[in-house]
Amino acid sequence: MEQVPQHIAIIMDGNGRWAKKRGLPRNVGHTQGSKAVRKICEAAWKCGVKYLTIYAFSTENWSRPKEEIDALMKILRSYLKDAVKQSAENNMRVRIIGDYSVLPEDMITSIQHLEEVSSGNTGLQFQIALNYGGRDEVLRAVKKAAAKLLAEGKSVEDMTVEALGGALDTAGIPDPDLIIRTSGEQRLSNFLLWQSAYAELYFTDILWPDFDKRALEEAILYYGSRNRRFGGLGNEK
Repeated sequence: MEQVPQHIAIIMDGNGRWAKKRGLPRNVGHTQGSKAVRKICEAAWKCGVKYLTIYAFSTENWSRPKEEIDALMKILRSYLKDAVKQSAENNMRVRIIGDYSVLPEDMITSIQHLEEVSSGNTGLQFQIALNYGGRDEVLRAVKKAAAKLLAEGKSVEDMTVEALGGALDTAGIPDPDLIIRTSGEQRLSNFLLWQSAYAELYFTDILWPDFDKRALEEAILYYGSRNRRFGGLGNEK
């Protein structure tokens, strides 16, 4: 792997289908999916990836059945606590992106604790998108950036790409070089819409609980085969 992306973002899809194929409840698929997250964090760092962002729970996921949402919240609670130990063991910094202010108080406390205790870690920079939606993020960023301009006595005409980018949940984090989606679906589903402007997209039929180090390496090899031009000619002759 001659070219490794600095930042990989993953749309983890297929937990429910993984469980259905085995005649198991969807919740079992979500549990297996959470186990895959830990493995991919370790694999990504070993491959040379510096930033990893996963799509854990979207703003649209609230429309799912209450039983499934409750199960997901239980899994997320457990993962947030386990991540404290994982971050310490692997020198991993964890940040949450999305509007987590609407989550239960105990989850907010866990998030704040996890971010605080891992803030000084210098290994993998790991972002979890929780109650996240790309459009919601951009809207919140516009409001935040506009309010800052007005407070400085400026007008919205002074808005810049840099000012808006600095108001996003991912401020200070480089845009993803590669976005991976598992389970065969080929869409972004409202994930990192601003940040994915020049990301390479990789789709695989592998269901998320089965996505492993080898699958990650195949995605990275695909990335290395791409000629990234960013609107210019790149290496084109």
